Amino acid sequence: MNLVEKTLNYVKSITAQTISNAGSGHTGASLGVSAIMLALFKDHYTFDVSDTDYLNRDRFVLSAGHACPVYYTLLSLFGFDVSLQDLKQLRTMGSKTPGHPEYRTTDGVEVSTGPLGQGVANAVGMAIAQSVMAERFNSVGFPIIDNYTYCLAGDGDLMEGVAQEACSLAGTLNLNRLILMYDSNEVTMDGSINLANRENVAKKFKAMGWNIIRCNKGNNFYACSRAIAKAKKMSGPTLIIFKTTIGIGTEKEGTSSIHGVALNSEELKVFNKKLGVYENFYIPNDVRDFCMASSRRGKLEHEKWNQNLAVYATSNPELYRQFVNFFDRKKIDMEKIVRSAYKWEGNSGREMNKIVLNELANKLQQIIGGTADVTHSTCAYIEDGGNYNIGNRRGRNIHFGVREHAMGAIINGISLYEDFLPFCSTFLAFSNYMLPSIKLASMMKLNLMYFFTHDSIYVGQDGATHQPIEQLSQLRSIIGLNVFRPCDINEMLAGYQLALSYSGPVAQILSRQKMPLVDGNYKEALQGGYIIRHAKKEAEIVIYATGSEVSLALEVAEELSKVFDVSVVSMPCIELFEKQSTNYKNRVLQKHAKLRVAIEASNDSVWYKYVGDDGIVVGLDDYQGSADGKLVYTKAGFNTKDIVKLINKKLSN
Repeated sequence: MNLVEKTLNYVKSITAQTISNAGSGHTGASLGVSAIMLALFKDHYTFDVSDTDYLNRDRFVLSAGHACPVYYTLLSLFGFDVSLQDLKQLRTMGSKTPGHPEYRTTDGVEVSTGPLGQGVANAVGMAIAQSVMAERFNSVGFPIIDNYTYCLAGDGDLMEGVAQEACSLAGTLNLNRLILMYDSNEVTMDGSINLANRENVAKKFKAMGWNIIRCNKGNNFYACSRAIAKAKKMSGPTLIIFKTTIGIGTEKEGTSSIHGVALNSEELKVFNKKLGVYENFYIPNDVRDFCMASSRRGKLEHEKWNQNLAVYATSNPELYRQFVNFFDRKKIDMEKIVRSAYKWEGNSGREMNKIVLNELANKLQQIIGGTADVTHSTCAYIEDGGNYNIGNRRGRNIHFGVREHAMGAIINGISLYEDFLPFCSTFLAFSNYMLPSIKLASMMKLNLMYFFTHDSIYVGQDGATHQPIEQLSQLRSIIGLNVFRPCDINEMLAGYQLALSYSGPVAQILSRQKMPLVDGNYKEALQGGYIIRHAKKEAEIVIYATGSEVSLALEVAEELSKVFDVSVVSMPCIELFEKQSTNYKNRVLQKHAKLRVAIEASNDSVWYKYVGDDGIVVGLDDYQGSADGKLVYTKAGFNTKDIVKLINKKLSN
């Protein structure tokens, strides 16, 4: 047995031991991809274990996140901060080795994966980001950005719509240095892949513009390494189809019964005997040295890159200045934008956002993004940015096409690549398509922006299918997402300020209809909620509202003030408001008021928390008709007359 075979056997054994010790996990895929993963780490993957964030490292995405036990094993063997003891803690509370890879939890892991297909789209985003930086900063003789993006996906990944959307776009854009390694074992949890999918994957990807490489010996180290080497020489995105055997070496190999189970002690003993491994959680010195040779190579590559960068700095001083500035998130004076000569009053939320987006894009080259084929409707476009395509990798506007699923996951990948501040945009009603990628962005605390327009039933003639009634509650339920629904430019800029502060993803919920200037407060909006109209003495009625309904709340308050002392609270971001001190929240909520009222064109039940048992929520509990937006809005009860009547009736009782 040579050292390659011995190392592969130990990779398989330690991986199986790790899963069996945990009592659960995915033995099938972890063993099936072991040769592919070892070939990648040993011969191709460029990394530096002493600086896992260095810019020009290769990116690896394990889209088939359930195969993480073999990933953790290789991270340990190749010198990342994952010990054998950490492997013994697989799937336990607080460990470095959770049940699926988690960004910022495990050293070397580039992205949180597990929901199938998401990682494929993340990799496409990383490849886009790499191509943008390479075009902007590389010069003759100095390819300072030339890393590869590798992604390992299984049959399940490529069934998911998000992966198919992303791969279609990757082919259209002819993305280079993107290598998708497909573990084609033809087995899923329920049985043979033929139960649900009989398509010709190679022909499908070829039709989408991908190079195709077939490796019929996907469980052979040398065959896998040759296939990856061949892919690295190709131009454009490349799919390597590795024919593998799920759970190879076990008594249940090739069947669905090995997919998501751990080997019991007797099965593990038999398996290890076949491999010639008789120790538990042990790495022989020759195996360790064999792996660490590649780690040393990666460190030398990093040192060489640093030396080239120093020469690049003196040979290309202006380009180097731009390169350094790319990573400098300048302090932006948001209030100066408010004080600018723009006429904010009478603009819609989407129109105001276009002005601000372009102002910031002129100052921050990190901003890049696009829409799901609704650019003219959402107005999320960088005017002087150009369109990103095959002929213009400098373009800052990405045409995602009608692909909301992929769009959300792709900008996650762009954000993860480096210091980009990506954005994407579609109608609020279609944010549902993006919920899995938004959740992952929020979990990873990624720095990115969503612009969801057509924020209410004011969409009008488009009818019930386009009315975003439940979307606000859905988005607010995502832990870590800051949902901003601004009532004017001041509050919108507070949302931008939050996005620039590395506080995780921010969703701006913007109107299609024109909005009056209500004189919101930029600084107070950063508290999430504040009193926008103070009572004369002590409020008898307090009205809470967001976005488009704040101006309506002010009109209602004006009418009620003929009899009552009324205050109005604008709540642009409930997530931020909930982080404030109890004293601040109590001062803003004014619970002493005789009546508390919430007005929002949604069905979000969060308002009952604020209005109390005896309060009123003016919201929606059904979809509305197809008609002029203002008429639909008014008929649904969002008008001063009906709300005042409702409040008076409540008080009279």
